[in-house]
Amino acid sequence: MILEKLNWRYATKKMDPTRAVDEDKVERILEAARLAPTSSGLQPYEIIVVTNPEVRARIRDVAYGQAQITEGSHLLVFAAWDNYTPERINAAFDLVNEERGFVNEGWEAYRKQILAMYPPRDAQVNFEHAARQAYIGFGLAITAAAFEGVDATPMEGFQPEKVDEILGLKEKGLKSVTLLPLGYRQADGDWLANLKKVRRAKGDFITVVK
Repeated sequence: MILEKLNWRYATKKMDPTRAVDEDKVERILEAARLAPTSSGLQPYEIIVVTNPEVRARIRDVAYGQAQITEGSHLLVFAAWDNYTPERINAAFDLVNEERGFVNEGWEAYRKQILAMYPPRDAQVNFEHAARQAYIGFGLAITAAAFEGVDATPMEGFQPEKVDEILGLKEKGLKSVTLLPLGYRQADGDWLANLKKVRRAKGDFITVVK
């Protein structure tokens, strides 16, 4: 089932601006990303869902005119923490304790380890680490979209600083990492729609060490 869906999906180049993705589908796609694994369970990123046409048009302008941003009905912006701070780390650990209803000695020892390791590092190193975590959720969102029969176009081609400015992310301690427009393909205007999916042969891609 999953392979069938992944073979169906492709990086849609032309979306139908008359078709909007149902909110229940969007919610399931977002939930898949929320459930994604992250290092130490910190979830060091957020997802901004942009449906406002004017805001999406502004983002399109700083994303090299990629039309899917405005032709799709939803734009997901994955934005990573700009740094790991004691406050952010403690909030994540406290949430686990609150939700589980008990304090574990090993978990608290691990908290101290992370606090000693992450905040002293260079902010750029921490941002890059957080961004890698965002990509895990990004991948699951793409997969979930395929399961929902929703087209999605992964994008790195944009000016992050400009997107951050448009969405006020700096004030929230976030930096945009990737964009994911959601919509439905308009195959008659998409040069890529009917082309064969091409990937490297398994033998050239996978190495088994026994």
